[in-house]
Amino acid sequence: MKRVDEKYFIKSNNVDYDPTIESVLSADEQILWRSKPKRLSFILSAFFKFFFIALIWGLFDGFAIAMIAINMPKLDWWLILILVIFFSLHLIPVWIWIVSIITASKRQRREEYAFTDKRIIIKNGLIGSNIQSIFYSSITSINLKIGLIERMCKVGDIYITADTTKAIMEDISDPYFIYGQLQKIANDIKQDILYPNALRPDENPGYKTSYKGDINFKK
Repeated sequence: MKRVDEKYFIKSNNVDYDPTIESVLSADEQILWRSKPKRLSFILSAFFKFFFIALIWGLFDGFAIAMIAINMPKLDWWLILILVIFFSLHLIPVWIWIVSIITASKRQRREEYAFTDKRIIIKNGLIGSNIQSIFYSSITSINLKIGLIERMCKVGDIYITADTTKAIMEDISDPYFIYGQLQKIANDIKQDILYPNALRPDENPGYKTSYKGDINFKK
């Protein structure tokens, strides 16, 4: 039985708790494309995502709180305390919407996407860092969604479904072009992996292949 190469388990003394895309690449991995969500559309989307729910919820609770405030002199202190706690919890959807808007700018700065010759990398997170890798061979579908805000800002959201996970790349500029190129990369690499190893050309022997498809992200 072949022995496991121990070099894979040598730990670096420099641990980066806010890694960049480059820091998670393997030795022979090449970036084909990288981008971030467009700032304006990302913040607008955060504002309008739960706006109407938060508005209706806030108006309903606001009316109830106003009625209670009018009659507050007649209420016992313990009842007032219970009502304060109740409405603080009942307004959680509004608090979530407010926090989403406040943190949108920071989340946009920390979010980044990349296509490499091996996988899709999605980096995001508000306090910590979340790195998600989706290998092309596991992708089952790629879909593009362009809503009203996205159309106004000339961006789109790319939805990726894989065997065991799902991911969204939000507010991508030039969405139709990027969507088409991603589909081509995924299809090319899937076909390359499924192609019988013994019949591959010398340039791509075995599974350790380098993607050399006709992909150019500069229009």
